[in-house]
Amino acid sequence: MYLQNVTFNIDTQAEVEFLSWMKSQHIPEIMATGLPTNFKILKLLTEVHNGGATYSFQYAFETKQHYDIYEAIHFDEFIAKVDARYKGKYVFFASLLQEMDA
Repeated sequence: MYLQNVTFNIDTQAEVEFLSWMKSQHIPEIMATGLPTNFKILKLLTEVHNGGATYSFQYAFETKQHYDIYEAIHFDEFIAKVDARYKGKYVFFASLLQEMDA
């Protein structure tokens, strides 16, 4: 299993609306691609006091090929949608993780 981790630090004044939008619109659009099999939303509790709140959105992919297709076709479009709504109010980074057997 592969996990795409997308971490956003969002301005606290936009936090409630951002989280609501992510849950009601953005994540359903990502899941509708049929490529991720599930997702998790996590909030960072050990915050650096920088005027923002940090959330990790993790999307699970069964295969690396599914992730590669998502990355090549959809990822930039989805980040552009975040930027259109929250330009100047967030920073983000994305990483790919592979689940390993214990």
